[in-house]
Amino acid sequence: MWRELLPVGRNRDSGGYRRYAWTAADADCRAWFRAQAEARGLTYEVDRNGNQWAWLGDPLAGNAVVTGSHLDSVPDGGAFDGPLGVVSSFAALDELRGRGVQFARPVAISNFGDEEGARFGLACVGSRLAAGQLTVEAAHRLRDGDGVTLPQAMEAAGYDPDSLGPDPERLGRIGAFVELHVEQGRALDLTGDPVGIASAIWPHGRWRFDFRGEANHAGTTRLADRRDPMLTYAETVLAARREAELAGAVATFGKVSVEPNGVNAIPSLVRGWLDSRAADQDRLDTVVAGIERAAREHAERAGVDLDVVRESFTPVVEFEHALRDELGRILAGRSGTGRAVPVLGTGAGHDAGILSASVPTAMLFVRNPTGISHSPAEHAAEDDCAAGVIALADVLEGLACS
Repeated sequence: MWRELLPVGRNRDSGGYRRYAWTAADADCRAWFRAQAEARGLTYEVDRNGNQWAWLGDPLAGNAVVTGSHLDSVPDGGAFDGPLGVVSSFAALDELRGRGVQFARPVAISNFGDEEGARFGLACVGSRLAAGQLTVEAAHRLRDGDGVTLPQAMEAAGYDPDSLGPDPERLGRIGAFVELHVEQGRALDLTGDPVGIASAIWPHGRWRFDFRGEANHAGTTRLADRRDPMLTYAETVLAARREAELAGAVATFGKVSVEPNGVNAIPSLVRGWLDSRAADQDRLDTVVAGIERAAREHAERAGVDLDVVRESFTPVVEFEHALRDELGRILAGRSGTGRAVPVLGTGAGHDAGILSASVPTAMLFVRNPTGISHSPAEHAAEDDCAAGVIALADVLEGLACS
């Protein structure tokens, strides 16, 4: 499975992946998912928001145990973020069938669409729509960098955008959702464990900073006469680092657009996107407020106008303690040593976090020896990936089998 999926959407120059929502690469990933489902005799479905499902047992029976993740990527992302969870889900099902277990509850594998938000700027679109956390109107307003709307992109890919909307009936049939994911940090590497359990997802959000100055000639305009928004933007980037360090949080300006974007032109507009995350809401609020305050102070001194727009936000997600503890008991009991599996928090958002408001959710992490993620250098060792499959199979057996 891994070998089949590996070349899909890979950029030859960067070595990273560009599997953006409703593109040709996304279509190839979806075709791969469907082929895996049908090869196993699973019931294949696509829901009203474009999320894919592969069912073992009656989808309408209720109290289902669902696993899976996503197949899309950030720009030039790695091979493991998302796909490891989907591949491991199919592999775990194969493992359970090999054990000859009897399923007492329906089991499903899912591929949630547009989790990374690389094309339209909003993460977890598929799960947000299903959970009612993104309105149809707001979804229809989403546009990519070329001005293509989400409905237009879906229609071009052969899907009906008029079907978008909350899916409470489907989510109501889920008794538990367990997502396996490569760890996006080095906590497991430091403890020496191949697999861990998630405790919570930090609160996080994305803010757009629009710095508006005055375009002018780079060679003839005196420094004293300039209203250069790039300088204010640069000061704001440095402020973000300072505020995050003071609060023990993280803050990143990772995307920027410039107009008119000429080498010999002073910009008229610099638009930067801030991603910030912290262990609790108070620290996150402190960081973002500090960054905005610094940005406005620098903008006022430079004669630059500033607008700040919060584009998305996810509050802290505490995974259901009963389900999390049950995973811990299952894995400790099957380890042979009785050793507790590490429980760790994460600053990365996931579909499991979005769905946690509607269904009991939990996550498993597979060790990442370098901690690098959202990069072609993202990696997990084959032995650790295999350990993740066994752990997921053990969890599914403990939850869904008699």
